[in-house]
Amino acid sequence: MRRREFIAGLGSAALWPLVVQAQQPVIPIVGFLNSQSAQNYQRQLAAFLDGLAEAGYVDGRNVKIEYRWAENHSDRLPALMADLVEKKATVIAATSTPAALAAKAAKTTIPIVFETGFDPIQLGLVTNLNKPSENITGVTQLNALVTPKRLELLHELVPKANVIGLLVNPANPTLIEVETNGAMSAAHSFSVTLHVLNASNEGDFEGVFAKLTELGAGGLVVGADPLFTSRSTRLGELAARYAMPAVFENRSFAAAGGLASYGSNALDSYRLTGAYVARILKGEKPADLPVQQGTKLELFINAKSAKALGITVPLPLSGRADEVIE
Repeated sequence: MRRREFIAGLGSAALWPLVVQAQQPVIPIVGFLNSQSAQNYQRQLAAFLDGLAEAGYVDGRNVKIEYRWAENHSDRLPALMADLVEKKATVIAATSTPAALAAKAAKTTIPIVFETGFDPIQLGLVTNLNKPSENITGVTQLNALVTPKRLELLHELVPKANVIGLLVNPANPTLIEVETNGAMSAAHSFSVTLHVLNASNEGDFEGVFAKLTELGAGGLVVGADPLFTSRSTRLGELAARYAMPAVFENRSFAAAGGLASYGSNALDSYRLTGAYVARILKGEKPADLPVQQGTKLELFINAKSAKALGITVPLPLSGRADEVIE
């Protein structure tokens, strides 16, 4: 081989690694922002990952997920959101109402997919459900708007209860206002005195039940806050221990000892959130994706808890239940 050809060949070979490196596909980054902790959101997170996987996206293979958990400190969310923006996330999943509000407030151009139990228009996340503006869309369970219906359900189960508690999280004042107004109106229509009780962390729960006993309350409605959703089993256990008729939004609460639950299926909402993130990764724009609304509400009644409380569940009510937990 001529010396000139040999040197030319060496030059081409030296470029091979650079060509290969340039051809490596860019792996998109999905930011996952949540106001709670990973250990209390495993089932929801699994549903979110299922939504991504159904569209062909698997963490560590063709997408990278950057998790940011606020550990029940909503004041940390703006900084966590800023960090995801700095990481140049391709799309951000804001999976709790406080996280969604923090993502919206960041005023970034990065696409955002929220998951909330509240009305997105009332929260100021979007102005139109069918045609979300700018860079944000998502999924709503509307669980907070069902709070008056939960109070109605509790009244149907315990008609003689004239004092009822409503549990809210003072760390999220925007959510309290939305939920309390509806509950107060429903309580007035049933001639029930409603006491609003606060819990900003799990350590406050036991004190809430002690206070309900002190007030002579005949029941409790648990507000649709992410803190309570992530600790629903603990709340159900306490309701059973204190013999307090209580209603919340998800089945795990009723299964753990709560009297009943009524609300949307949170796992479906998280799966849909993952699916929307996948559609944006494939090139669709948030403004072209209508806000998905959970329309099916599930009713679960714990027959064992009802019996322990001396409550006879009306036959029409048990007939409407998706499941009567024995």
